[in-house]
Amino acid sequence: MSLELFAQIQDASEAARQMLDSTATTPVVPQETTLSVWELIKMGGWYIMGPLALMSLTAVYIIIERSMAINRALRDEKDFMAKLRDYIRDGKIDSARNLCQTTNSPVARMLEKGISRIGKPLKDIEVSVENQGKLEVYRLEAGLPILATISGAAPMIGFLGTVVGMVVTFHTMEVSGAGVELSQLSGGMMQAMITTVAGLIIGIPAYVGYNLLVARVNKVVQKMESRSIEFMEVLESPAK
Repeated sequence: MSLELFAQIQDASEAARQMLDSTATTPVVPQETTLSVWELIKMGGWYIMGPLALMSLTAVYIIIERSMAINRALRDEKDFMAKLRDYIRDGKIDSARNLCQTTNSPVARMLEKGISRIGKPLKDIEVSVENQGKLEVYRLEAGLPILATISGAAPMIGFLGTVVGMVVTFHTMEVSGAGVELSQLSGGMMQAMITTVAGLIIGIPAYVGYNLLVARVNKVVQKMESRSIEFMEVLESPAK
């Protein structure tokens, strides 16, 4: 009986050793988990992610809408200034005004205002053209202050979410005492990181878009100044 018992113990030991060896050599594959955008938004908290989402939509709309408007303003109408110069020199003021009215551009609207003042002193015409030019630039810049505000406010709101998330984390630690677990702290820490990332994702493109649009508006301003100088030279040339 003792030999049989000894053989059974050896068999059991061998089976246990084989089981341990197989467990040690078999890699443990961690289970991959993915988070959807919706889940990330919920983790960030609606009171933070809601305003950020609204800012994001507003910034996208302003960038697209202003880009299209500025592109139209930069588009050169074929032979516009040449035709306008010929009409004015030939005394066809009505034809010149009609040309400006049928041309949809800030330059045309600005010069139309000057044409309507022909017959008055050149200084008055120049002031009228400048005032209309300022009005056209103001229209082109519509929405840009909002975009600039979003570029600065979005990261700040994201940082606010970070602070709130850390407050929640430390409050959980205080309430739980020494027995706090990592799973209890993950909610506040996730909120802190998600809101920061969301704020930067919105703020950086808004900042870049704002500066690009301002640069393009400056190009329109330069174009308008150049056309206004040409227009005044045309008015002065008959007097010479």
